[in-house]
Formats: sequence, structure tokens, C-alpha cells
Amino acid sequence: MTNHVLSGALIGAAVRRPAAAFVLGVASHFALDASPHWGARGPLLRVAVPDGLAGLAALGALAAASPPERRLAVLAGMAGAALPDIDKPSRLWFGASPFPRAIDKFHASIQREAPDRARYELAVAVVLATAALAVLRGHRGKPPTPQGGTPDRPAAPGRQA
Repeated sequence: MTNHVLSGALIGAAVRRPAAAFVLGVASHFALDASPHWGARGPLLRVAVPDGLAGLAALGALAAASPPERRLAVLAGMAGAALPDIDKPSRLWFGASPFPRAIDKFHASIQREAPDRARYELAVAVVLATAALAVLRGHRGKPPTPQGGTPDRPAAPGRQA
């Protein structure tokens, strides 16, 4: 879950549009699941609780680190990237997935998990977190223009910030 949240934050920070960030976040979820990654066998809660808490901490930290004008897109990217895994707590608490069977079947079929890939998962987390923070910090370092925008994104003509 944590890497999905981190990738969604990077997408939202880069895209800046909430709807596009959400859709791309969902797509990134399936792309990450289709790549070789860590997955532990055994009781779901033994793995899901720590990963979910780490993902929630990342979500809060990256939302707080986001400039106000990008925060909604960052949150939308993170929500979209995490959404496909809502089937797991839904099954645990309600006994069923909220998704149609075809989506669940597809989601399960693309998983490329193995218990010996934890170090790769951590390396990907470091790269995604660093990239997301770099994109967010890169924006903060740009001074406003006299018209109220930033050098890479000026305000609309006739509008002040």
C-alpha cells in the first residue's frame, strides 16, 4: 500500500489536476502490481496493518508537504493509487469486494509477488518518496511573478493572486 500512496503523490504533484491525478493513480496501481514486488504469505493483518499504517503516514506527510495549490491533486493521486486495494479490508469486514468479479479476477491475475523482494520494495519506496518530495519542493523554490503566478505557470492575464 505504501508504494501505491507514494506513486500517487508523485503523480498528483506532477500532473496538478485532481481528476487526471486520480485516474493516473488508479492506472499506476495496476502497473506497480504487474511489476515484480514483495508480498508475504500468511495472515493478511500481519502484513496489511503495518503497511497500511506506513501508507497512512506517507499520505499525511506528503499532503502536509504539498503546496496548497497542489494538495488536492496530490491527495487525488494517492486516493486513486490506493483505491484498487480497498477490496482487502472490504472482504475482511464485510465479506465481499466492492468491485465486479472481473476486476477482482484481473487484479489477482497481474500480481507478481514474492516474499524475498522486500529489499526491492523498500528501494522503490525510497525512490518514489524522494521523487515526490523533489517535485513538491521544486515548486516551492520558485518565487511568485508580479502577476501572481510562478515562473513556470504564470497567472492568467489580468488576474492577481
